[in-house]
Amino acid sequence: MAEKQSMFTSAGLSRADLHAKGRKVIRKAGKQVLLIEADGRIFAVANRCPHEGYPLSEGTLGAGCLLTCNWHNWKFDLSNGEALVGRDPVRTYPVEIRGEDIFIELSDPPAEAQRERALEALNAAIADNDLARMAREMARLERAGFDASEAIPHAILARNERLEDGMTHAYAAAADWLALAGRASSPQMRLAALLEPVAHLAEDTLGAGSFPYSQKAEGWEPRGFVAAVEAEDEGRATALVRGALAANIGYENLRAAFGEAALAHYADFGHCAIYTFKAGQLLSRLDSAAAEPVLLAFTRMLVRATREERLPEFRFYARAISAWDGTGYAPARAGDFAGTSIDGALRRTLASSARPPREIYDAVLGAAASNMLHFDRSFEQASDGAIADNIGWLDFTHALTFANACRHICGERPDLWPRALLQLALFVGRNRKYVRADQDVSRWRVNDRDAFLFRETTALYDHGIPEPIIACHRLKVLCALEDELAVSPDAPWAEDMCAAVNRYLNTPMKRHHGLRTAAQALDFIAKEG
Repeated sequence: MAEKQSMFTSAGLSRADLHAKGRKVIRKAGKQVLLIEADGRIFAVANRCPHEGYPLSEGTLGAGCLLTCNWHNWKFDLSNGEALVGRDPVRTYPVEIRGEDIFIELSDPPAEAQRERALEALNAAIADNDLARMAREMARLERAGFDASEAIPHAILARNERLEDGMTHAYAAAADWLALAGRASSPQMRLAALLEPVAHLAEDTLGAGSFPYSQKAEGWEPRGFVAAVEAEDEGRATALVRGALAANIGYENLRAAFGEAALAHYADFGHCAIYTFKAGQLLSRLDSAAAEPVLLAFTRMLVRATREERLPEFRFYARAISAWDGTGYAPARAGDFAGTSIDGALRRTLASSARPPREIYDAVLGAAASNMLHFDRSFEQASDGAIADNIGWLDFTHALTFANACRHICGERPDLWPRALLQLALFVGRNRKYVRADQDVSRWRVNDRDAFLFRETTALYDHGIPEPIIACHRLKVLCALEDELAVSPDAPWAEDMCAAVNRYLNTPMKRHHGLRTAAQALDFIAKEG
């Protein structure tokens, strides 16, 4: 009993004094605590409302033990701190009456208990897509002595089965947000970067049902995995991944098969290849427990990805792959691809099939950089075009992030270069229609690359963009550009790509197309059979 009493601290207030005043704020041990008498009992709660910090001492006491914060009408049960209206509970403190004197127990719970409470509350915040609460719970992790980055694998584990179509940019960009957090120069900047992937995952899974993964497992077979993805057999592909993880086979030994599956088709506008690279980066920064949910989500995404070369405009791609025989000796230059059609870009790539892959890569990436730099924004602004012409900045930026991923994939699997280069050529050909070459782009030239990258990357800590998908693309493009320049600072495309990225980052993006959506809906319905 003596040990228990020693944990209590005198409030410096008698029961009679509190009764006369009704409530009193005391400040001890760095805490503001509200003592309040209600329903014949004395309660002690944190004085700051857990919503936005308004003093509960200014609140309204209702029937029984109900205290209302008058700022946003949140209501708390003083007996246990539960939020009856609102989300976050308010912290309560044990109270003892010794004679006429009031004592309160102010010690914090054990660190592990604080961690569990913060992660449990984080789950609720994610389910509600409540950004401010997510930030508070991550800050509570830090205050308890843990790293706020722990929230990212926790969120992945908690929400993975709610991704109906598998991996999204919430996972792919998480690697880059973690890297940005590592560069932060203040706690606020670091937390802002770590919050991004958690908030993105919350948005991607808001209101989603549960889509469980198969629990079966079988021994890892790279060829079997590629075949299962090709057959769109999620059950077998998942079983093979589970088998690999059970055998402690890490992603570094699985990536070659994932890369082959990703490049088997011109798949999902390049996302499959991009995610192959980004999954590895993410897993290298997370605890091993995250490997299973990340790889299962990625496997589902690979299985369900679109195979765009089956569309009429891309059908020559299959013949181009078959025709790649390494006998094309024409030197490859970016100008050779300028203004070429889809089929023309493929034929021009084939014409250089005997040249070093890096030469072709630089040429096609150079053409992609020129396209991006000269994007005709009238297509983005238009409200009277066809659905097929719903073109924006991301249609151009994907050429860079796809190329960056392919360079890494083909570093491990050189046999995949033909697919990677021909698919990169598809980006160039498909965007030809949306380029206006006579624009004056001189204002976008970058004279100091390091200063440009630092400035634009630093801006992402406080980007002000409401949609996570838009913000994460800005980061992914910058990271891809930085990575490519680090390897090839003197590449022939370097100047154009820096200017293109500068234009992309500093040109307003039309993010809502109400009139276009309405016009296309009316046109669609009018033509319905």
